[in-house]
Amino acid sequence: MTAPARLPVEGPLPALDGATAWLNSAPLTPAGLRGTVAVVQFCTFSCINWLRTVPYVRAWAEKYRDDGVTVIGVHSPEFPFEHDEQEVRSALEGMGIRYPVAIDDDFAIWRAFDNAYWPALYFVDVEGRVRHHHFGEEDYERSERVIQHLLRESGVGDVDEGLVSVTPDGVHLAADWADLRTPETYTGYARATGFAGPGGLRLDRRSVYVAAERLRRNDWALVGDWTVRARATTLDEPGGRIVHRFHGRDLNLVLAPGAEGPVRFRVRIDGGLPDDARGLDVDEQGEGSVVRPRLYQLVRQRQPIADRTVEITFADAGVEAYVFTFG
Repeated sequence: MTAPARLPVEGPLPALDGATAWLNSAPLTPAGLRGTVAVVQFCTFSCINWLRTVPYVRAWAEKYRDDGVTVIGVHSPEFPFEHDEQEVRSALEGMGIRYPVAIDDDFAIWRAFDNAYWPALYFVDVEGRVRHHHFGEEDYERSERVIQHLLRESGVGDVDEGLVSVTPDGVHLAADWADLRTPETYTGYARATGFAGPGGLRLDRRSVYVAAERLRRNDWALVGDWTVRARATTLDEPGGRIVHRFHGRDLNLVLAPGAEGPVRFRVRIDGGLPDDARGLDVDEQGEGSVVRPRLYQLVRQRQPIADRTVEITFADAGVEAYVFTFG
């Protein structure tokens, strides 16, 4: 796949001056970026869709840096804990992200771009014009060809026309799209779907939930003493469970620890130990701990992929559950 012979002009690079902070760089501006090819990506650190793009964008930043390409991350937070600059800094450092990142806590840059997606890529030429964009994952070859096209257009000679060699693993591994049949599932009532527990969700009040008699594919339920709020669901007493019937290779859950510190959990799949279907954040006994707010990979099935029921039991109170994602 190659970039088109000509790329349309989509408009000028919007202002970047709404950032509340910058990581890895002094504040950048459209005027200061003139003369360089820029790649701007919107992200939020617990988003699985963005996490799966990280190896590619990081590799582009390294490969084309000496050719005059500036990769810029714009961190626009989805969840409350993603407003914590230290958590953002720690998460990005852990992924080896060394290119400039604008902290967009107030969504000022998001609005300036009229953006609506995590992740979203915008490709900017040396004259400060947006020439291409891509929303979501994948399309990596075309995106890199666009970078090469803009470099050649700017007069850079001997642009390496090869593609970066990337071997993603862990949470960065691309989804098994052909066998993925469960959509992301929010536990906060503002976006919750698929709840199948008796009596439904009780909003903004502490309630005791009992086990559902039966879960169909893509159903989920709570067991124990929980408070369901708009953005997240919080466990009020130790021993609570979340159960989900899903179809996909991976099951992830965005979690945050309680005010009292780390929260221990245990994972069971179809009632037994996860064994070789355990995710990165689960040990041989199906146990793990929520230490920091982030995405936790709880299940990674081997082929063949089948409908499975995962049950996560929390030994400590205070955990906040945000969204299930799948791969």
